[in-house]
Amino acid sequence: SSGTLSLNPPALPTPLTPFASPALRSSSLKLLTSHPPHLPLPLSPLQSLLEAHDSVASKNYDTPPPSPESMMDTALNNQPVPPDGVTFRVEGGELVIARILHGGMIDQQGLLHVGDIIKEVNGKEVCNDPKVLQEMLQNASGSVILKILPSYQEPHVSCEVFVKCHFEYDPNTDNLIPCKEAGLKFACGDILQIVNQEDLNWWQVSPTTHVAGLIPSQLLEEKRKAFSRIRAEDQCVSTCVQSSEFDRHELLIYEEMAKMPPFQRKTLVLIGAQGVGRRSLKNRLILSEPKRFGTTIPFTSRKPKDDEKDGQVYTFVSRNEMENDIKGGRYLEHGEYEGNLYGTKIDSIHRVVESGKICILDVNPQALKVLRTSEFMPYVVFIEKTVDESCRIHRCYNHYFDYVIGNDNLDKAFHKLQSTMEKLCIDPQWVPVSWVY
Repeated sequence: SSGTLSLNPPALPTPLTPFASPALRSSSLKLLTSHPPHLPLPLSPLQSLLEAHDSVASKNYDTPPPSPESMMDTALNNQPVPPDGVTFRVEGGELVIARILHGGMIDQQGLLHVGDIIKEVNGKEVCNDPKVLQEMLQNASGSVILKILPSYQEPHVSCEVFVKCHFEYDPNTDNLIPCKEAGLKFACGDILQIVNQEDLNWWQVSPTTHVAGLIPSQLLEEKRKAFSRIRAEDQCVSTCVQSSEFDRHELLIYEEMAKMPPFQRKTLVLIGAQGVGRRSLKNRLILSEPKRFGTTIPFTSRKPKDDEKDGQVYTFVSRNEMENDIKGGRYLEHGEYEGNLYGTKIDSIHRVVESGKICILDVNPQALKVLRTSEFMPYVVFIEKTVDESCRIHRCYNHYFDYVIGNDNLDKAFHKLQSTMEKLCIDPQWVPVSWVY
C-alpha cells in the first residue's frame, strides 16, 4: 500500500543516557543473575532499545532497499505540466531524478528530491525512458500524482558564489550538456551567481527568469580544455611569441568575485599596442585633474644629458644599483635600449598612491600578472585599434581588462576614459574576492 508524503519529516532523536530507573535496573539485574553461566549474556530489553536508539540517532545504518511500502504519492496540484526545472537519468533500469533546478516549481514545492525514483504518473507505470515520462506529464491535466521511491539523501546546502567568466559558452553547441534547454549562454566577462555545485560536471547559476541554468563546472571545463591544450600552445607560440611560459600554461575559466561599494582604485592601467595613444591619454588625464591623477618617473642607468635634471623626466641611477634592484624584484618591468637599462620601480607606484592620487601606468601587458592584486587594485583599460598587435594583446590578455575603448578618435577616447573613471566613484564594482578577504 502507498503511504503519503511527509513534507516535514520528524527530526532524528538524540542519544539517550544509559541510566534507567531503580526498578528497571533491578529487573535487569535479576535477569542477568538468573542466566546460565556457560552462555553469553543477552542484552536486556532496555539495553537493546538504547542500542537501537543510538544507532538511529547516529545514522549507523544502510539505505533501506526499495519496497512497495516505501512508495510515496506526491501530488502536483494546479501546476502547469510538465513540471518545471527537473531532469532525469536512467539508472539500473529505473527513472531517477538527476537534478532539480534552483528556483523552479519543483524546487519551490520541495516535494521531490535528487535521487528519487519515479514509478508511476497518475496510476500509470513509468518506463525507463525520460521521453515517455515527459509525454505522460504533457498529456496529464489538473493534478499530477507521482508515485516515487524516496532517495533518503541529505538535502544540499545552497551556496552563493559569484564568478567572472573567462570564456564564452553556448549550450546549443555543447554535446555534453544533459539538457540543452536548461543550459545558460554567457559571454566572456559576464558575472554569474552559482547557487548549486553538487554536480561535479554541471553547476547551477542564478536565474535570469525564475529557473536556474546549467553551466559547465570548473572541473569539466578544465578536462575539456586539456584535450585542446597542445593545439592551443602551438597557436600561442606563433601568435604570442613574447609571452612567458607562465602565460602559455595559464588556464583561466572562472574567477570568484565580490561586489564592493564605490571606491577609488589605486592604479589605472592603460594597455594597448605601440602608437595607440596610451601616453597621450595618460598625460591628458593628469593635466585635466592633477590632484586626482599622477604617474611614476621611470628609472634609467644612462647618464643624464646637460639639460636634464634628476627626478623630472628620469631618475638616474648606476647600472650596478639598477641590476641589483632588478634581481631583488623591485621593478614592475624593465628593459634595455642602446645599452642602457630603463624600468618602472614598484616603490614609485606606492609613493603616488600614498599621496592620495590614482597612479596611471602604461605598461607591457605581462605586468598585469603582478599588478592585478589587492596591493595595486588596478582598473585595467584596453585601448583598442584595428591593428594586428591590438588583436594579439586582446586575445592573450582580455581576461585582465575591466573596460575596452576604441581609439579611432583621441578626443572621444579621452572623454570615454574620463567618464569611466567618474563612474568608479558612483557605481558598485566587481573585484576579485582575494582583494576583499
